[in-house]
Amino acid sequence: MKMFLKKMVFSIAIKAVLLPGVACLISHTSRKACAVGKLPFVKHKYFLPGDFTIAGIISEFYTMSDQVGFTRHPSEELVDEFIYFMARWTYLASMELLSTRGRFIPNYKCDTKDWAISVIAGPNSHICPFMAHVLNVYKMPQLIYGSSPMRNDQIQAAFFHRFFPDGDQQIVDILQLLLYFRWTWIGLILQRNESGDRFIQNAVPLFSQQGICFEFMAEMAKETFSNDISAAFKDFSKMYIIIMNSTTNVIILYCENQVTIIFRMLPYYTEFEDIPIERKDKVWIMPAQMEFTSVPFQKTRGIDFFHGVISFEVSSKEISGFNKFLQMRNPTSEAEDHLMRVFWEEAFECSFPKDKLNEENSGMLCTGEEKLDKLPKSVFDTTMTGQSYSIYNAVYAVAHALQAMFSPKHRTRAKVGREMFLTQKAWQLHHYLGTMSFNNTAGEKISFNENGDLDTGFDIINWVTFPNKTFVKVKVGKINPAASPDKLFSISAQDITWPTMFNQVLPLSVCNDNCYSGSRKMKIEGKPFCCYDCLPCAKGKISNQMDAVDCFQCSEDQYPNKAQNLCILKTTTFLSYNEPLGITLASVSLFLSFITALVLRIFIKQRDTPIVKANNRSLTYILLIVLLLSFLCSLLFIGQPDQAKCFMRQAAFGIIFSVALSCILGKTILVVLAFMATRPASKMRKWVGNRLAFSIVLFCSLAQFTICTVWLTISPPFPDSDMHSIAEEIVLQCNEGSTTMFYTVLGFLGFLTAVSFTVAFLARKLPDSFNEAKFITFSMLVFCSVWISFVPTYLSTKGKYMVAVEIFSILASAAGLLGCIFSPKCYIIIMRPDLNTKGQLIKK
Repeated sequence: MKMFLKKMVFSIAIKAVLLPGVACLISHTSRKACAVGKLPFVKHKYFLPGDFTIAGIISEFYTMSDQVGFTRHPSEELVDEFIYFMARWTYLASMELLSTRGRFIPNYKCDTKDWAISVIAGPNSHICPFMAHVLNVYKMPQLIYGSSPMRNDQIQAAFFHRFFPDGDQQIVDILQLLLYFRWTWIGLILQRNESGDRFIQNAVPLFSQQGICFEFMAEMAKETFSNDISAAFKDFSKMYIIIMNSTTNVIILYCENQVTIIFRMLPYYTEFEDIPIERKDKVWIMPAQMEFTSVPFQKTRGIDFFHGVISFEVSSKEISGFNKFLQMRNPTSEAEDHLMRVFWEEAFECSFPKDKLNEENSGMLCTGEEKLDKLPKSVFDTTMTGQSYSIYNAVYAVAHALQAMFSPKHRTRAKVGREMFLTQKAWQLHHYLGTMSFNNTAGEKISFNENGDLDTGFDIINWVTFPNKTFVKVKVGKINPAASPDKLFSISAQDITWPTMFNQVLPLSVCNDNCYSGSRKMKIEGKPFCCYDCLPCAKGKISNQMDAVDCFQCSEDQYPNKAQNLCILKTTTFLSYNEPLGITLASVSLFLSFITALVLRIFIKQRDTPIVKANNRSLTYILLIVLLLSFLCSLLFIGQPDQAKCFMRQAAFGIIFSVALSCILGKTILVVLAFMATRPASKMRKWVGNRLAFSIVLFCSLAQFTICTVWLTISPPFPDSDMHSIAEEIVLQCNEGSTTMFYTVLGFLGFLTAVSFTVAFLARKLPDSFNEAKFITFSMLVFCSVWISFVPTYLSTKGKYMVAVEIFSILASAAGLLGCIFSPKCYIIIMRPDLNTKGQLIKK
């Protein structure tokens, strides 16, 4: 099998037809007009005989023409439409393949040995559709080694065999590259052909979905054939200005081979327009259909504009013997095509002896011994490029397909003669080309997938240029569609040489700086979505990733840190006996309770003295006991809340203070009634006595007791946790159940306070040595001040400090009653017993 394949390969003929170029270029120093003439034949052809013939239609890219001299018909000098120009020459080349060699008679071949079994075409997409219009009629297999248009017509698609990966695959691969380096702000330069339109249609929406947007999308100046070269220079200058004024550092150059020639000259176009603009390095990303090309006059131009380019290239391996094959090329050999001589003269700046005797040779003569590897890569690259590798695989694919057709396994086909195969059976080659699978000489498996596309990936190439106008292509990564998702894309970023301006630091390409965690993005009106402002997260919210679209709340048991990029677990807290505040309040409560008990003991011991008997001794004892309970009541507010504490503490507080205030009110009313009863014929005498005082205490206490009972019945307080008042804490507290009932209790206490204060104020100047009205007035002032300030303070305080405010108010108000009412009496009892006599009372 190997011997058969080897024999077949070496007996395959090569017939190449090379098309003229796609643009007209001249040296910028002369600014001469140029045009492409209407040639009646294909200028460059090459034929190598063999048992089977593989044809090739290849674009030469650029043709230099003479200045328009108005010596010929305008149709022979000016060509204005690029598409028309390419269609004409492609049709011409296609029909040339259908003619007898040396005679242009389409559809007539007098010798079957020149019949092509397939044609290899490329590298530009515009060749394929025009070629197909002619060759599809003959069902000729067309092997494409460069970019090609979409195969929308299934009938035409059957004759296409692409040895170049699908363009949509490249779009996804470019996206992977951008996402890997986090380049979200990019520029795009493309050709407005089918390939460029497909990129806009497919890539732009896909890139946008992944958070990538375009600062600009510029169109390459349309290739034209005209003697008004200055118009073309203006278009190129405008594009260069757009590029240099852009803020993006990464630009996708989605074009084809011929663009590298134009692109290489971009920095020089501004010289014609006298536009001073600072050159800035960019990271250029080029697809696999773009490879380095040049024209002769560019040999003196630098290539540093390509320094740091990242390009894709069809995955390839080193072909053994390829470099040796190149070194064996000898343009003086008769076996070589004359195109090699044309290239040799341009590359080595020499000339071969002319065939005609009347033509003089000028300059250095070519010896044929010049070495291709001595040329800089800007002139000739001796390594196999991705497109060259595709041509290599296409030729071998035809050989394997022929081998399969003539294999002994297919005996019927094996009996088919060569001439019958060429004239009648060649169309069957499509089946074998579409299903073939083989290992080439480099050991790589070549096959097509279910869509008819070459089942291969791309190498990621980094271009590194040097001052001597040469460069190397360094493989820095690979994209393998057949690999697992985690190994689909691989790249060695540390091996990449970036453009000079970036000083070997990974370039950033974003519209603005990233929004770091703790902030969120806010769209800027009138700009692409990649451009945004950064706003700090609102209070209570966090963002824990860069460029967050929105901030989010932590869970109820967590709170944001100061940077608002992390949720921290909240601590559980309550007013505890183990903390300084709780210890202080409890100590004050016990101390005041002790003082109250001491005063009660003194009053009981001095119960028969005039000062104790004055103003109703029984109410005095009740008041002291209630004040003692009020101090002790505050202890119910300290410690971890539980069901019993929550149920008791507010009701106990309300009832105890109601009793205290009703006692004060009873004592004050008795003073007023006592003085009113001293008037002659006063009817108030019958109201003076303990029965009225106890009635007041009992009525007021029962009223508050009723309110508290209703509260505890319909909506009692219960243990609860406050998740929101304090961001960092979960406060264990008592939920009051019904706040309405809570404030009703406070409101009733306020009513008693107001009545007691009013009565005491009116009775403050009654003449009596032991008149308590003045002291009650002061005590009510203190009491009112405490509880009036309590409400706003309580409502503005959060967490355990709310409880502390209520405890302080209880202690302060009770201490005010104790101090203002009983301290003067204790002073007289202890320090001035001489005033505590009946005589002193009568004297007053």
